[in-house]
Amino acid sequence: MATLKKNPSRKECEEAIKRIIMTDVLENGKNTHFKSAKDFMNYFESLYPPGDSLNKQVQRAVKSLGMPKDEDGFFIINKTNAQIDEDKEISRMMQLTRAKTVSIEDCDTLFLRVDKKYKSYLLTLIEESMTFKNKYVTIVDSTEGLIFYTLNKSNLETLIDSLMQ
Repeated sequence: MATLKKNPSRKECEEAIKRIIMTDVLENGKNTHFKSAKDFMNYFESLYPPGDSLNKQVQRAVKSLGMPKDEDGFFIINKTNAQIDEDKEISRMMQLTRAKTVSIEDCDTLFLRVDKKYKSYLLTLIEESMTFKNKYVTIVDSTEGLIFYTLNKSNLETLIDSLMQ
């Protein structure tokens, strides 16, 4: 008959809890099983003598890890509370600004060489211009000028050419 090991240290419990949750995350995309210390007890009781001291040690480890929880109450292993708060604010702002992704792969680039002395001012004028509105996806300020990413390169090039004459 095999004898069970003595209770694990808090650190050993923490490491095991992290491994358990990460395995769940890798298998399911997120933690779908663990909401409290008692949810880990089957694992620990299979390796160590069950009892109050083991239960308390697992509870201490869970508390020490300070894991935030998702909207369904499951532990989140790979983020801090600060990251969760940041993510919520980013999400709120993305919704507020009606953000959407645009694949740069679908864009053509157009480089406009500009004198460095006036580049920032020109960039501001273009960004605020009604004439340039909807003519480009984004503009990147580069060392020697401005790089436009656009879905209609010929229209943008014609517009720029007409303004340079």
